[in-house]
Amino acid sequence: MDEAHLRLRNLVKSYDGVSSAVAGISIDIARGELVTFLGPSGSGKTTTLLMIAGFETPTAGSIELAGRDLTRVKPYRRNIGIVFQNYALFPHMTVARNVAFPLRMRGRPRAEIEARVAKLLDLVGLRELAGRSPRQLSGGQQQRVALARALVFEPEVLLLDEPLGALDKTLREQMQVEIRRIHRALRVTTVYVTHDQTEAMTMSDRIVVFNRGVIEQAGPPLEIYRRPATRFVGEFVGDSNFFAGTVTDAPAGRVRLDRLDTTITVAGDPGRPGERVDVLVRPERLRLVESRDVPAPLVTLELEVESTVNYGDSLLVLGKAKGQPVRVRVPGAAPAAVHDGAKLLVAWGPEDVHVVRA
Repeated sequence: MDEAHLRLRNLVKSYDGVSSAVAGISIDIARGELVTFLGPSGSGKTTTLLMIAGFETPTAGSIELAGRDLTRVKPYRRNIGIVFQNYALFPHMTVARNVAFPLRMRGRPRAEIEARVAKLLDLVGLRELAGRSPRQLSGGQQQRVALARALVFEPEVLLLDEPLGALDKTLREQMQVEIRRIHRALRVTTVYVTHDQTEAMTMSDRIVVFNRGVIEQAGPPLEIYRRPATRFVGEFVGDSNFFAGTVTDAPAGRVRLDRLDTTITVAGDPGRPGERVDVLVRPERLRLVESRDVPAPLVTLELEVESTVNYGDSLLVLGKAKGQPVRVRVPGAAPAAVHDGAKLLVAWGPEDVHVVRA
């Protein structure tokens, strides 16, 4: 990664002096990077964003931007743009005046303001709506105005706090694409906060997974999904099957799965012999087979179907194998053999498995 543009070091936030909403996190964000803070409610992601913005003061630790210590700098002196979920547009101002407001507050010349506003409205596709008031706009259009206003003064960092949470699914997906397009056009360093895994996977250069005030893992989206560092990350990001096991033969990658009463081979280093591990198999990595006669090192599992969820393009099969809950995602139309109460055989191989140290 390039040299850090935004640097958080040992950041702590405690509201009562006893427990910590943020418990000593450190992260470097490169210039032009789009990093998503992902986690459940109360995980510390929004509190961290508010400390970057200057709306919350850290209990300990430091915040640096381009080598400058911002830890105690007032919010209006940080040159940071921010977009909230509720848009916070001025209802008595037109779209153009809303976008121009940060430049007018900075005393920029009128010609510069007009040029910058026109450029940003073009970028977000709202040039023709410049004279309208916010109440005449859809939710997605209001969000674009808020985004243009946060970018018009050329901030060093853009912060987005659950900006799409109030939009419906289709519009939210459209705005994900738009925000990514705008980021690529401007390459402004961006921190995006969400609890939505799909948003994080779709938009991010890197994802930082928060849990109980600490960072569980940081990395590119596919690395987070395919190689979660902890069980929490594996369960929170995407759908998952976890099987408890014990390493029996480390050089050969052999792991004994306790409840399934079977030994499997895994790719890579599973850990030390005798070590307890969690074995992750994503539902889409399990495939239906007609016979137990599969070539090694594939292994099979008999699954009794309890229910199914039809997504149109795929079918989620929910069942149990020897009392262990198992989820299988079958692409395409539902096979006739898959129904409640059916007994199916599923198979997977070493490349389908990821070992998480227990």
